[in-house]
Amino acid sequence: QLQASGGGLVQAGGSLRLSCTASERTGGNYAMAWFRQGPGKEREFVAAIRLSSGTTVYADSVKGRFTISRDTAKKSVYLQMNSLKPEDTAVYYCAGGRTVIMSNLHNGAAYAHWGQGTQVTVSS
Repeated sequence: QLQASGGGLVQAGGSLRLSCTASERTGGNYAMAWFRQGPGKEREFVAAIRLSSGTTVYADSVKGRFTISRDTAKKSVYLQMNSLKPEDTAVYYCAGGRTVIMSNLHNGAAYAHWGQGTQVTVSS
C-alpha cells in the first residue's frame, strides 16, 4: 500500500530525495512518516507530515538537513536529504496511518501501513 523509492549511494555532503506514494485513501488526519534502521541499530524516527495541514515533525538528528514535503493530489511524500553524513546510512521506511495524533507522529507503533525499505548509503 506504500511504495518507496529513491535510495542509493552518495558521498558525504551529498543529497538524495526519497519518495513514497500511498495507494489507500489518505483523507482526514492521514499522516506519513519516514523511519530508518541503520546497521546493528533499532528503527528510529526521521520525519513526519500530516497530509491535510502540512504540519511537520523532525528528529533532532536531521533538523536543518532533511525536509519532508507532500503532494496531496499524488498521495505522496518526499524526503529531501541534504548534507548527508555516514551516520545517515540506513534502510529508510515509509509509514502511513489515518489516526495518528500529533503527539504520536514520531511513534512507529501509531502507523498501520509500511512500505518496503529503500537503502541509503553515505560513504565517507
